[in-house]
Order: sequence, then structure tokens, then C-alpha cells
Amino acid sequence: MPSFRLLASGQFTSTVGDYCYAVAIPWLVLSSHGSPALLGFVMACYGIPRMALIPAGGILADKVGPRTLMLYSDIGRGAAVLVLTLLASRHAASLAALGPPGAVVGAGEGLFLPASFSIVPALLDSQRLAAGNALSTATVSAGSLIGPALGAGLVALTRASTAAFAVDAASFVVSTLTLTLIPRQAVPGSHAAVAAARDNQPSEDAGASALAFLRQARAVQVILLVVVAANLGNSGMDAVAVPALAYAKWGPAGFGALLACAAAGMTIGSLAGARTNRILPAKLFTFAVFGIAVAFCAVPFIGEAGAAAAMLVSGACIGLANVVVLTVVQNQIPSAVLGRVMSLFMLCAFGSYPVSVLAAGQFVHHLGPVPFFPVAGVLLAATMLGGLRVREFRRFGAAGRP
Repeated sequence: MPSFRLLASGQFTSTVGDYCYAVAIPWLVLSSHGSPALLGFVMACYGIPRMALIPAGGILADKVGPRTLMLYSDIGRGAAVLVLTLLASRHAASLAALGPPGAVVGAGEGLFLPASFSIVPALLDSQRLAAGNALSTATVSAGSLIGPALGAGLVALTRASTAAFAVDAASFVVSTLTLTLIPRQAVPGSHAAVAAARDNQPSEDAGASALAFLRQARAVQVILLVVVAANLGNSGMDAVAVPALAYAKWGPAGFGALLACAAAGMTIGSLAGARTNRILPAKLFTFAVFGIAVAFCAVPFIGEAGAAAAMLVSGACIGLANVVVLTVVQNQIPSAVLGRVMSLFMLCAFGSYPVSVLAAGQFVHHLGPVPFFPVAGVLLAATMLGGLRVREFRRFGAAGRP
């Protein structure tokens, strides 16, 4: 559908920019003689507003529409990244300089995330939803494959972060234009349009319905707990431990290669998620989580090429898990509360980010980056083993399978 293609193209461009940002921020701090602890604080300035505003993003997505919320979020984030571009050109790398614009970027993403997941069912019918989620995730993953390579290349070429920030700012312009062209209302015949007519719930009951859904869905509770554990490790790893490890051993090109391999893996895993309809979702999710845990543990011990391969595996498992869970849950959630429930998913996925980056900053500062990876992997594996004890989780997705 044309609207879905617009969404995918805009998010691809935006993701390329986001990953240029992901390279630019740590390299600006570390190359300006900042410590991993300072990097942790800078990333927390981004992560705390994101966490705080995710619930508001879910409510606003249900009230004003996901497309409108995404549009204004991109405008605000683009302006903040322009400020960061100017700061990078002046080599300003203090917490006072980078914290406020980083906080604006994080706040905008907090509003954006629930809307970005709740807009897909408004553009596709039920039969195309799994393929759409896979394509959407793969498109974003492809952007996150190109973005690190582009960002690292710009940093290595210019020996500064300014150009990488400028690319991110430009990507928000493109994303804003594509969102402007998407219709405000759900496409007729889409999953969201059909579900809205079926549900016909008063909006004042939406918050209670979202909580009622989660109280009754024990399998979803397990998934949310595993998501928290995964992101406690993954956030600190991506934002602090991997940059610190790469800075010490392999330089900006090595850092970009690790991020690119993770993104390539996510692309592969996301596309594979569209072709796994005959396998029980709980089994796929469990397999993917244990794959992530093993890959986390291996990264610092197997050299640069081995670390890149481990990041590829972890990315593939993350992409597969995302598609499996999103498709099953989106089909089960009443349309009137879709934004709210997805905001709870995003809160679990990203709410641990400030804690993770702050803890990782202190951990890496005192113990170095190497021990962080096995600690993150063991935490994730232990959480998944606990989740397997819940019968409802083991049958997750069995009802209503294609």
C-alpha cells in the first residue's frame, strides 16, 4: 500500500541518521578525553526523558493519531540534532553542553516509539500484518546497517562528529516529508479500521482496558520481563561497553563494523520472521533469546572478526524476536488501546536504558568493558529460564495461528 511504503521509506532514512548519531555521540565524548562514566551520564540525559514520555506517547497516539504524533516528534528531534551539530563543530563535549539537546532527542523518541508501532495496523490488513512487521523491521534494520558505516566513515574521514550529526538532522527532514503525505485516518480495510469498528469502545475506558489486557496475559508478562532483562544488558552494551571496547582496540572503523553487523543480523532475522508461521511463537522467541545471550557472552573474547560475527548473531535473534512478538500481540490487542499497550512494551524495552547506561558507565570505568558482556548474557539467559516455567508462555501464540 502507498501509505505503508511512505512510512517504510521515511523510517529507513531516519534510521540511517539515528545510527550516524549513535556513532557521533560516543566518539565526540571519548575523543574529547571524556571518560566512559561521562558517556554514561550523557546517554542517561537522552534515556531518562525517553523513558518518562513513552506512556504519554501511547496515550497521545490513541487520542491524536500515531501519524500526527510521529510528525511533530520528528520536527522537534531534528531541531535538537541541529543544535548538537553546532556543538560538535565547536568540540563542546561537556555534560552541560550535550545533556539538554540529548534530552530533547530522547523526549521526542519517547513520544514517537509507541506511535511508530501502533501505526502499522492502521495501514495494513490482518493478512499482511506479519509481512508488514517483518518488512518494517527489516527496513529499519537495513537503515541501521548503512547508518553505522556512514557515521563511522564520516568520523574517520573528518576526525570529528559534526558531519555525522548533520546527516542525522537531514534525515529528520526526509522523515517529516514522508509522514506529511500519509493520510490522517486508518486506511479503509486495514486491520486497525476493521478492529475499531468491531471494538467500538468508549475512549474513557481505554486505560482500564489496557491494564486489564496485561493482567490477564501472563505470557505477555513473561515477554515484558525478558525484554527488560535484554535491554538492561543491551543498552549499556551498545551505548557504553561496545564503544569503549572498540575505542581501546579497533578504532572508529571497528566500532562502525560492529554496529553494522548487528544491523545486518537484524535485517536477516526480521525477514526470517515473516516465514516462520508454522512454528510456535513461544519456541521461536525462546530460541532467539538464548541466541542473544550466547552472543553477548562471546563478543569480547573472540577478536574483532569474531565480535562482528557475534553481533551479527545477536542482531538476527533480536530481529526475529521482535517480529514474532509484535505480530501476535498486535493481533490480540483491542484497537482502542493499541497505543497504550504498545507504550508499555516500549517502556519495558527502553525504560531500563538510563539505569543500564549509568551502571555500564561505572562498571566499564572501574572494571573495563570485557566483563560487562558475560554479565549481560547470563542475566538474560537466567530470566528466560525463569519465564519457561510459566505454562501460558510456553503456549504463547498457539491460538489463532495462521
